[in-house]
Amino acid sequence: MPDISASPWRPAGCTGISLVLQGGGALGAYQAGVYQALHEAGLEPDWVAGVSIGAINSAIIAGNPPERRVARLRQFWETITARPISLFPAFDDLTRGVLGQWSSFLTTAFGQPGFFHPTVPNPWVSPPGAPTATAFYDTAPLAKTLISLIDFDLLNKGPVRYAAGAVDVLTGNFQYFDREDETIGPEHVMASGALPPALPMVRIGTDWFWDGGLVSNTPLQHVLDRGGSMDQLIFQVDLFSAQGPLPRTMPEVLARQKDIQYSSRTRLVTDQAAAAHRQNQMLKQVLDKVPVALLTPEEAAMKEALNDQAEIAILHLIYQQAAYEGQSKDYEFSAETMRVHWEAGLRDAAATLTHKEWLKMPTEFGGIVVHDVHHPQG
Repeated sequence: MPDISASPWRPAGCTGISLVLQGGGALGAYQAGVYQALHEAGLEPDWVAGVSIGAINSAIIAGNPPERRVARLRQFWETITARPISLFPAFDDLTRGVLGQWSSFLTTAFGQPGFFHPTVPNPWVSPPGAPTATAFYDTAPLAKTLISLIDFDLLNKGPVRYAAGAVDVLTGNFQYFDREDETIGPEHVMASGALPPALPMVRIGTDWFWDGGLVSNTPLQHVLDRGGSMDQLIFQVDLFSAQGPLPRTMPEVLARQKDIQYSSRTRLVTDQAAAAHRQNQMLKQVLDKVPVALLTPEEAAMKEALNDQAEIAILHLIYQQAAYEGQSKDYEFSAETMRVHWEAGLRDAAATLTHKEWLKMPTEFGGIVVHDVHHPQG
């Protein structure tokens, strides 16, 4: 691996590195660990895209120079997990599970420092249209935290492209806030993570937005659609696994339901992209057999476009929850659990990067290949 002091590098044939981060609340510390591993390997992203907590982590990365990113991520996660939950350390899975439940209860009762606090009065007793009537928590602390940790001028004009997904409350349409299309501010980042009914919808211009995870919890499709002919190495970091064991208890049912709801079928997106690439390859082969003089202008333009198909390698990392974690894992914000999640991301990404062959771009025309750290057959 390259020395961290060296300038960012790109694998042979790769013209861009993208980091794609799923939503998942407290589990997002896993993504911070993944980024640390990439940073230490000299693999700095050219494009970061996220939903919900992934949008926050992405904004911290894009809104800071490389030498400050890990420290800023650490500052964010230590800020929002600063509340002590117990005088006694956990020493086995049973006590970790009990302390985790206690931590998640404290979150629901008091919110999280630097993130959100309960609305007063409660929405159930607030009049219609009041600022407190549509959410149980106020995210004003998050706005201050983001402003203190992110240079939004750098985010909008710097070397790293940023995008975040959100949902229009009135139309139900999914929308990406991409710095290539508009100027990004704290409100765009907060809109991507405004999960109802806990967190309040966010106004941008004349429109109101909620968490993008309500429709799609991963921005991978946006990166594939807007990547053009760029040959990309994509690190897709998911916090919920589509695959899991058969539930045996009601808590396991609730946890499994959440995994399925928010996993967003990343594999389906990559399979569809690979199928589209194969179809384009076949179409190019057909057009190559037709004399140029017989092609219509539209067919000639299509042939030219197909000559520059992107080659894409996707390294897919999925957080694997611990045995003691349940359905509250995405709002269990204890400092100890945060450190466990961060270290898991660092460990999994480091393991992925030992597979040097995975960093090679596909050799086929317009190829797409997917590698999974948890399933090496990829």
